[in-house]
Amino acid sequence: MSAESTEHAISAEAPDQDTFQDDVQVDSNQEAGDESQDAAAGSGKGTSASRLEEEGDVAADYLEELLDIADIDGDIDIEVRNGRTYISIVAEEDSSGLESLVGADGEVLEALQELTRLAVLSATENRSRLVLDINGYRADRAGDLQQIAEDAIASVKDTGKSVALAPMSAYERKIVHDAVADLGFVSESEGEGADRHIVVSAD
Repeated sequence: MSAESTEHAISAEAPDQDTFQDDVQVDSNQEAGDESQDAAAGSGKGTSASRLEEEGDVAADYLEELLDIADIDGDIDIEVRNGRTYISIVAEEDSSGLESLVGADGEVLEALQELTRLAVLSATENRSRLVLDINGYRADRAGDLQQIAEDAIASVKDTGKSVALAPMSAYERKIVHDAVADLGFVSESEGEGADRHIVVSAD
C-alpha cells in the first residue's frame, strides 16, 4: 500500500472529529476542568489505572493490526500519566512509512487518533482521551505551538489588538492556552467544529 493510498484510506474512514473528540467544542477552562475530573476519577471508577492500562492495550492491538495491514514497521510504546494514556509509534529503523500516518499538518494523525479512541470505546464501552503520537510529531509540534503563542503575544504588545490564530485541534489549543497563560496573557477558544481557534489578548 502506497503512502498516498494509506493516507486516503485512513482519512476516508475517519469519523467526524466533533463526534468523538471530547473537548473540541470547549475552551481552555473547560479543558482544564476535564483534566481535573480525570485526576479525581483516577482513584475511583472513572479513570482508574487498570482502565487506562486496558485502553492502552486495546489501542496498541488496534494500531498493530493497522500497521500490519499497511505493511508499515513501527514500535508501539504505551505510557500512562496524569490520568491519560499516551501511545507513541516510532520507526524501528529509517523508514518513511510512518510519515504517511502523520499526513500534512498532522491531519491523518488526528484522524487515526480518533479511530483509535473509537476502537477503545467499542471494546471497553468507555470513552477515551488517549493521545497518539507518531515519530515524535506532537513533540516537535509543541515547540512550534510555543513559538506561535510567543509571536501572537508580541503582536498584541505591539498593536494592542487581539490576535486570532489558525484553527487547530483541542489538544494543540490546550498547549497554546497554557503557553499564553504562562506568559501572562489571555486566550479564548472561539468558533465551531473545524474552525475552532484561539484568540490571544492582553486581558
